[in-house]
Amino acid sequence: MTLEMRNIYKSFGANNVLRDIDFTVSGGEICALLGENGAGKSTLMNILGGVLPADQGELRLDGQPVRFRTPAESLAAGVAFIHQELNLVNDLAIFENMFIGRELKGRAGLLDSRAMCQRCQEVFDRMGVDLDPRVMVRDLDASYKQIVEIARALLMEAAVIIMDEPTTSLTDPEIDRVFDMMRTLKSQGVAMVFISHKLKEVMAVCTRYTVLRDGAMVAAGDVADTTVDQLAQHMVGHAVRTESLRQEHSLGQEVLRAQHLSQERRFEDVSFSVRAGEVLGFTGLLGDGRSELFQAIFGSGGKYQGQLYLEGRPVTVRNTSQAVALGIGYVPRDRKENGIIKDMDILENGSIVTWPRQGRGGFLNWKQVREDFQRQAEALRIKMGAQSDRIGSLSGGNQQKVVLAKWLNAEPKVLIFDNPTQGVDVGAKEDIYDTILKLAAQGVAVVVLSSEAQEIVRLCSRALVLFHGRVQGELQGEALNDQEIMRLATGGGEGEQKERMAANG
Repeated sequence: MTLEMRNIYKSFGANNVLRDIDFTVSGGEICALLGENGAGKSTLMNILGGVLPADQGELRLDGQPVRFRTPAESLAAGVAFIHQELNLVNDLAIFENMFIGRELKGRAGLLDSRAMCQRCQEVFDRMGVDLDPRVMVRDLDASYKQIVEIARALLMEAAVIIMDEPTTSLTDPEIDRVFDMMRTLKSQGVAMVFISHKLKEVMAVCTRYTVLRDGAMVAAGDVADTTVDQLAQHMVGHAVRTESLRQEHSLGQEVLRAQHLSQERRFEDVSFSVRAGEVLGFTGLLGDGRSELFQAIFGSGGKYQGQLYLEGRPVTVRNTSQAVALGIGYVPRDRKENGIIKDMDILENGSIVTWPRQGRGGFLNWKQVREDFQRQAEALRIKMGAQSDRIGSLSGGNQQKVVLAKWLNAEPKVLIFDNPTQGVDVGAKEDIYDTILKLAAQGVAVVVLSSEAQEIVRLCSRALVLFHGRVQGELQGEALNDQEIMRLATGGGEGEQKERMAANG
């Protein structure tokens, strides 16, 4: 199947989201659809998926004009859209998820579980995947859940599969598993659209690319003929920095110190300190315990053993309200679940942390709230309409900036960033880096938790590497590099650490 989108236009009011877009994908190829948050990628794919109508332009399948007025019509024509938030029910088996709403029935109207399992197994065999259709979805890791979504699309006889940020929450081995499966489908003539901000993954798995910027198509071609740097430049319109961002400046007094923090099955005997003006990194592999450690420090992760000191004074943080009052802020890794409140507007999401201090007599000074947020919105270059628009109207990168604005207005002494650039484009990523460096220059103690080694190397002056909840080593200067991080993150420092402890008695 060959799918063509020609001269596509789409506006929302006065906002021209798409302008004269051409996009093509054919069976047997994986085409990357790239662009910054807000470039128009989701809108274009929502038109293809029957979620939105185009204002102008046409769609063709194998040369024949088509029009999709609903997602069901798009799926019936062979186009499946797998969204970033997977639509699976954890308490159902794999086969029940794959047939949900389309269950097969036998005699007397009873569900034919055997027939559904057999159909599922046929799809898994085609994909080269070893899965038991009767396994509960809750027992699968993230990569197999992604594979089940793709299998469901194939079960519905999809010839074109749109994958929106499919690797965001996957580990490297899980990503390899999904990519192997994608290559298998490519060899069988399935067409795939791969939406991602991870340009190295684009280079690894895609055959062609199309880049959107500000609603217009700015580049397209074969992946073999381009580089990561060129793709990044197409996306943002200028060369993207890759040099180290570490700043050399004198540090202030110690702000936060942890001594021998432990929590059963999560982290053990973790000690560290961070000073005013410092950017301290924590990294490792998935499951290393860094998020759980700092959720506990922020008062949202349950009780812990050990002692915290804030500006030299011992403190025990029991809840998030107490943490905020002490001057500790936390930008969570899961923006949609823990960072934003979907039923609130942009202004409310970007100011809620400071409401307790901006109220008097039970009433908020909304004039001051709006002015404070607008100042941060301009500094962070948040692309938005009115402050009263729903937070969901913004792209992922701009939602992340709203979360950041909320904490900047709170003026914390310590600000913890948990995977701050997860799911944001290269331009927004650089904006967030600049903000982190400005905070450090202003004397804020900054802690960055990240699974991206290169992010830690570029941004942090010092980093601690965790393995199974324990600190394996501390890196700084020339020793702070990708290779050393990976060595420690895979347990390479464990034996050395035991030897040092034995030598010290």
